[in-house]
Amino acid sequence: MAKQTTYNAGVYVRLSKDDERAGESLSIENQKLILTKYVAEQGWNLVDIYVDDGYSGTSFDRPAVTRLLEDAKAGKINLIIVKDLSRFGRNYIQVGQYIDYIFPTYNIRFIALNDNVDTLNSNSTAMDMLPIMNVFNEWHAANTSKKIKAVIEANCKAGKYRTTFAPYGYVKGDDENHLPVVDEPAASVVRRIFQMRSQGISPRHIADTLNSEGVPIASDYLYAKMGKPNPRRTSHLWCAERIRAMLNNPTYLGHLVQMKTTTVSYKNHKNVKKDPSEWIIVENTHEPLVSQEIWDKCREMEASVSQGKKTKTGFVAALSGLMFCADCGEKMRLGWNNTTNGSKKKPRKYVRHNFNCGRYNRHGKIACKSHYIKMKDMNALVLADIRSMAALVVEDENEARRQFLAHKEKQNAHQTEAEQKRLREGKTRLAELETLIPSIYEDKVLGKIPEAVCVNLLEKYQAEQRLRRLRKSCPPFKRTSTMLRSLFAA
Repeated sequence: MAKQTTYNAGVYVRLSKDDERAGESLSIENQKLILTKYVAEQGWNLVDIYVDDGYSGTSFDRPAVTRLLEDAKAGKINLIIVKDLSRFGRNYIQVGQYIDYIFPTYNIRFIALNDNVDTLNSNSTAMDMLPIMNVFNEWHAANTSKKIKAVIEANCKAGKYRTTFAPYGYVKGDDENHLPVVDEPAASVVRRIFQMRSQGISPRHIADTLNSEGVPIASDYLYAKMGKPNPRRTSHLWCAERIRAMLNNPTYLGHLVQMKTTTVSYKNHKNVKKDPSEWIIVENTHEPLVSQEIWDKCREMEASVSQGKKTKTGFVAALSGLMFCADCGEKMRLGWNNTTNGSKKKPRKYVRHNFNCGRYNRHGKIACKSHYIKMKDMNALVLADIRSMAALVVEDENEARRQFLAHKEKQNAHQTEAEQKRLREGKTRLAELETLIPSIYEDKVLGKIPEAVCVNLLEKYQAEQRLRRLRKSCPPFKRTSTMLRSLFAA
């Protein structure tokens, strides 16, 4: 590196949230004071002070360090000075890349004051130790990340609510654990959403209803309470996706379900979903907004067949989503028929009045047969069946109820093999967990396994046990005619 006659210095200071525990010694003001004093003593020109407050050193995606590097490459500064190497960064690969390759290329001098690192003096002991110091700084970041995750996990297991804002319908409480407290104006909307879904109304129709009534969306409601405009980019309208997210949030049952996501690593902060067995579930922590009965009914609706596909013109066939191919089990697809001969002056008209096997429509004869059936014939069959059942109720209600209950019992006895297998496996696994959890504790007492291994296994098995019990409380949907349920209600 060529020796400069005049140095234009850029002072860089950084403080992360984790470093705040170190106190005044690492504060922004303390770093500024030490470095500006040193620059003045050396007689260098102080061009600017670059400050990153609240940023981790594991990533170089920081606004001030980006501006610092741009100014250095543009020639505005030829000296970068920091309090120590960890202030510049805790990623040993990137720190080494800048110090060993990029800075020499642009003839930039780099000084880490407390570590005695000065790239002008490449033969110093500190420069020889530079790779080791960088590795140690990154190890410190990794170790700190591990400790923070352990604290967060412990707080979640203790029932402490970790969120900036509670879900719509709640507000964060002022108690020690900040548990959700019912926010009645929004809670009434949440209850209504669950009630509508339990009655078979689709999330799309629920959203349309709320929009037509002018009910503000969750974020609009939140910021209106704070007296601020909503800063988020949004259409300010309810949508089906948002409704579905609310319907699947166990917080409304009175349970805390946390740690559903994690990051790739302490360097890569991209969120990834965790396996449900790794979620932390604490039950009955706060007042629920919906009952278990309503929750189960909503799960039944989610597991049921579709309510029919709506076309661009808004047409929905009466039996759309309810008809299945007898051979392959695929849904029957609504077909088109040409009813007029087309011409330039009079275009063709198409009417949807038949069903075909969906697999046959997509793949042809190699997949299945057509199973063509006219819609009017299918409607006539269903109507005749409804009339016969209604007539039976009029003639002998008790006999009709007996036949219905016998048919229902027969349906339950002929559940699909997949459902039966899933139930058997779930029951078997729950029984295994009931045995495994005590045996793990006994092995720990007898000294057969270390305490750390015991704790990890217990936490894993207990989380799986809670999850399977939660799933068990949400039975699969059993398709039963709404009309018959109302006719034969006891």
